[in-house]
Amino acid sequence: MENKQINFFKSKDINTVLKPFKKGSVVKIDSFDIRENQQDLNIGLFGWYAICPSKELKINTLHYFSLYDEPLVLYRDEYKNVRCIKNICPHRGASFFGGTLSNGVITCPYHGAKFSSKGNCQNLDRITCSHIVDNKYDNYAKKIHLSQYKTLEKDEYIFVHFSKKSETDLNNISEDLPISNYQLSDNGFSHEDYVSEEVLVDFKCDWSRIIENHLDILHLFWVHGDTIPDKDVNKNVLVSFNQKINITPKYIESIYFYKNAPSKEFIRIKYIPPGRILIYKGNPSACRYLQVLDHIPLGNNKARVIVRHYRKFLKNKFLNNLILFKETQRKIFYKIFDEDYMILKTQTYNHKLGFIKKDEIKLLGEDRIINYFWKWYKKSEDKDSPWKNINKTENHTVYDNVILKYPPEIKNLEVINNIDIIRKTLVRFAAPLLIFMLII
Repeated sequence: MENKQINFFKSKDINTVLKPFKKGSVVKIDSFDIRENQQDLNIGLFGWYAICPSKELKINTLHYFSLYDEPLVLYRDEYKNVRCIKNICPHRGASFFGGTLSNGVITCPYHGAKFSSKGNCQNLDRITCSHIVDNKYDNYAKKIHLSQYKTLEKDEYIFVHFSKKSETDLNNISEDLPISNYQLSDNGFSHEDYVSEEVLVDFKCDWSRIIENHLDILHLFWVHGDTIPDKDVNKNVLVSFNQKINITPKYIESIYFYKNAPSKEFIRIKYIPPGRILIYKGNPSACRYLQVLDHIPLGNNKARVIVRHYRKFLKNKFLNNLILFKETQRKIFYKIFDEDYMILKTQTYNHKLGFIKKDEIKLLGEDRIINYFWKWYKKSEDKDSPWKNINKTENHTVYDNVILKYPPEIKNLEVINNIDIIRKTLVRFAAPLLIFMLII
């Protein structure tokens, strides 16, 4: 059996960027050199979540989303600071959807209540009502504050610290998980050394199943073999791996090595609870390619994934625009996730109806990192109870058209991307042709 080393940095694949293996067999992991630093994760489901890229949050625009079905809003206040509030007006419990944001002042569409951090209390850690219905209600209004969660901007992401309880005063919120655990620099990367492509994808399926899918390296060959540009990466490929798993209080990491060349690394996957996965090869400081996946539990069977691919090659903007590299990568991203989607939806259905039980699922040796993930997840869900009083058996759809707006469930961005490819391709061909016709 012959195995060839993978070159991760010359192919166009979005997940691991692979070079061909020898045809005629299957991918398998049949040996384990496991566990250095065997400890339990001390992070639960409460903590920092990357909610959206910084560029998504426009001035004077309310960004609607949810965490564990709790309706929330992101926006920039009058000082350009990011705020995360519950999407519930404290006057009568209405949503701010349909209201306005102007210079950091939010106006509720129901009775015109206006909220800002320049309210009568002059406490910038609070968002206070300045007036409601008419000016006679000033004394009433100044006692009304919006509930908030802490936010931060790091590495061009906007993070929200989701905790057991929101507060009207940010000073009352204690952070049980440092944001540095999520920072690329804390994990050995410097995002300034990279350029990146990015997509946001929504799924109507279970959040934890998507993480499970992204921790599973072997499904790539079976599910995505026809999408990956290298046609030799498919279910007829033969490679055997050794796997090494590190578990620390901050993360779970699985490193894959070639069995016939134990010093040659294939890939590593690092899960940083509650929602981030890093996929790369080798030492982070020398890594030329990094995939960052942020998983956002919007609600019951509703989840969003931010996919960002960092690379140290093909950094020239003119060349990238000329060959439509960004658009081509996005096209592959959308197709990859569309292929995963049917599997994830059917898993969610089987799980919801109780067909997936412990004694009916037989995990293999290569599923060990998945097994660790499920043990952590079930323990954390029991301990943290992030769903609070929400009935998970019910379908909450009132915000779907507002919150779920990305492919693959709603393909508007995929269609826009395809139109961009056609338009820019025509321009690149038409412009030289027009110049030639003018010359002759």
